[in-house]
Amino acid sequence: MTAGSRLLRGARQIAARLPLPRFVRVPDAPTQPVRDPWPGDLNLGARLLKGELEFGGGLLILKPGGWAGLAGSEPLLTCAHGFTWLRHLRALGTDPARLLARALVSDWIAANPSDAFARRPDVAGARITAWLGHYDFFAATADDPFRQRLMARLVADARNLSAALPAEELDARALTALKGLIAAAVALPEHNGFLVRALRFLPREVARQVLPDGCHVERSPAAQLAALQDMTEIRALLQAGQTQPPSILAQTIERMAPALRAMRHGDGGLALFNGAREESASLVDLVLTQAGRGARAPSSLNEGGFQRMQAGRTVVIVDAGPPPPPDIDRTAHAGTLSMEVSVGRDRMIVNVGAFPAGGAQWHDAARATAAHSTLIIGDVNSSELKPGGLGRRPANVMAQRQEANGAHWLEAAHDGWSKSFGAIHRRRLYLSESGEDIRGEDAVEAESPQPFALRFHLHPSVQASLQQDGEAVLMRLRSGGGWILRADGAALSLEESIYLGSGELRKTEQIVLTGREGGPQHVKWAILKVG
Repeated sequence: MTAGSRLLRGARQIAARLPLPRFVRVPDAPTQPVRDPWPGDLNLGARLLKGELEFGGGLLILKPGGWAGLAGSEPLLTCAHGFTWLRHLRALGTDPARLLARALVSDWIAANPSDAFARRPDVAGARITAWLGHYDFFAATADDPFRQRLMARLVADARNLSAALPAEELDARALTALKGLIAAAVALPEHNGFLVRALRFLPREVARQVLPDGCHVERSPAAQLAALQDMTEIRALLQAGQTQPPSILAQTIERMAPALRAMRHGDGGLALFNGAREESASLVDLVLTQAGRGARAPSSLNEGGFQRMQAGRTVVIVDAGPPPPPDIDRTAHAGTLSMEVSVGRDRMIVNVGAFPAGGAQWHDAARATAAHSTLIIGDVNSSELKPGGLGRRPANVMAQRQEANGAHWLEAAHDGWSKSFGAIHRRRLYLSESGEDIRGEDAVEAESPQPFALRFHLHPSVQASLQQDGEAVLMRLRSGGGWILRADGAALSLEESIYLGSGELRKTEQIVLTGREGGPQHVKWAILKVG
C-alpha cells in the first residue's frame, strides 16, 4: 500500500469514527435476517455459563463487567472481541444462555474497547457477522434501549470497517473483514454504500487468497477450512440480499472443496500442518456440503505443495512445498517434508499440531521442525521461526511422484539447511497397492557428515513398544491393528512426545532414528502391517 493510499484510508477512518450525522438513520432492527450457518458446541457453551471462554487450547475468564480489564493471548482476545462464541450459547438455547449473551454484548458496547484487537478489521467483521447472525437469539426479545444501542454500534462498526478496507492483513483474515461488511450491507440495505465498497474488493481478494489448485495461499488446512467457510457465507449472504455473487467466488469455492478433501484423514479431520488442528469431522462435512458437490480429493496439490498417497485403508499426506511467502506466513511451521499417516479412522504417524492460544514458548515449540514427523539436522529448524512468521526458509522444494498398479512413489527434497550446513534433505516414500507396506529413505546430502535425527510422532491412541532387542517398534492402533517399524542406518529409540491436535495437551510417544557419528548420512525405514 502506497503512502498516499494509507493517508487516504486514515482520513476515511477518522471520518467514520465521528458521531453519526443526523441524516444517517439507525434502524430499529435488521431489515433482512442474517443466519449463522455453523453449529455451536454444547460443552463450550456450558463453560461460557461458568465464565470461561476456551479457544485454541487457552482459557480466558469472560464475565459481564470484565471487558475493561480483559487480558490474554492474541488468539484469545481476538476470539473474545469477535463474538463467534455466541453460537455456543445459542446451541444451549436456554434463558440463562440468552441472558448471558445479551449481558456480554451490552457490557462490550458500554465498555467500548479501544485496543487494537477489538478494532482490527477481521475482528470487527467477525463481530458484526456474529451479532447479526444471532440477533434473534439474544436481541429480538430485549428492551428497546438495548436494541437501539446494539443497532447504533452495528452501523458505527460497519462504517469503520468500510473505511478500513482494504484490510492490511494479507491472509485469510481479509475475507472475514469483507464478510462482516457484506453481512451489514444485507441486514441494513438502506446503507447501500457498504455493499458497493465490499464488492469492489471481493473479487481481487478471492483471487489473491487461493492458488490455482484450490489450496489457500497460507498452506494451512486450518486456513483452508476457515477461508472456505467465509466464502460460502459470503455467497449465501449475497444471495439472501438478492445480489449476484461475482463469478470468481463460485469458481473458487468449487476449486477449494476438493483441496480441503485432500487435507483430510480417514477420521474426517484435518491433517496437522502449519497451525492446523484436527477440527470436528462433522464441521468439515458441513462446510463441504455448503460448498456444494465437488470433485474428489486430488492426489497432488502442486501449487499448494501437498501430496496425498492413498491405497487400501492407508492415507499418507506430505508437506512437499515451500513455506508461504512473507506477510502470509504467520501460522507457518518449520515442517517442510513432514508426513502424516492414518489407517482407516485411526491416526498413526502425526505432527504435534498447534497451540495458538499458548504462550510464545509453547507456540514456537509446536512450530519447530522437531515437532514434525520429518528429519532435522543439528537441532536447527528447517525454517527460522519468528514471532510474525518465518525468517530463513527453504528456497527450493522439489517433489516428483509416480503411480503404477495402485502403488505410489514420491521423491522430495528441500534446501532449508543449505546456508547453515550446506545440506539438502532428500526424502523418498513408497506406499504399496495394498496400503499395508510403507517404505522410506531419508538422506542428508552434504560435503561433510551432519548430526541428524528422524522423528515419527505417534498419535496418543497408538500403543508402542520396542521389539527385537530395540531394533523395531510395534505399534497397536485403537482399532486393534498392528504395524511394525524397522530402520537401517540409525539408532532407534522410543521417547516421550506431546500431541496438540485434538485441542488439548496430551502425552504421547515418538520414534526417533538418530544418525550415528561417522555413520551413513541416510536412513532406510519401513512400516509394515502385521497380524
